[in-house]
Amino acid sequence: MNRRRRVEVIIPQTWLDRMRVQAKRAGGRVSPVAESARDLATHRIEDARIWAAPKLEEAAQSVEEQIAPIVSAFLVELARRLEVSNARKQRRRWPVVALVGGAAIGAVGVAMYRNNAQRWTDTMRDSIRHTGSDASKWVGDKAQEAGDKAGKTGDEISGKLS
Repeated sequence: MNRRRRVEVIIPQTWLDRMRVQAKRAGGRVSPVAESARDLATHRIEDARIWAAPKLEEAAQSVEEQIAPIVSAFLVELARRLEVSNARKQRRRWPVVALVGGAAIGAVGVAMYRNNAQRWTDTMRDSIRHTGSDASKWVGDKAQEAGDKAGKTGDEISGKLS
């Protein structure tokens, strides 16, 4: 069982008197130091206020002249964009512009495709006319070579069989 014991310290009355006297003496010694510290702190605070006041005034003028117009213009532009009547006109305009632009691009693409297709067809016709005879000659030459080889092979086989 934990029981707290209370200890009573009996201090003689003479000790208390001595402590009171020493506290009064220390207070008398500390009092001038505390007063000078208070006076010094008061002067420092006053100096800080003297220095800070013009700086704050400059900052206020800077905000008024430089930042405020930018913020104001931003808010005006935002309000203009948020207007209901203006938003409806823009909503209707953009899909129409996109549709017309897409149709125009598609028409240009079809015209270019037809033009390129016609050029390609003409080029192919010309190349077939010029190379068609060459191709048939080449095929004829290859057929002749294959026939000659087949004839030689046939002669060799018949020579071996006899």
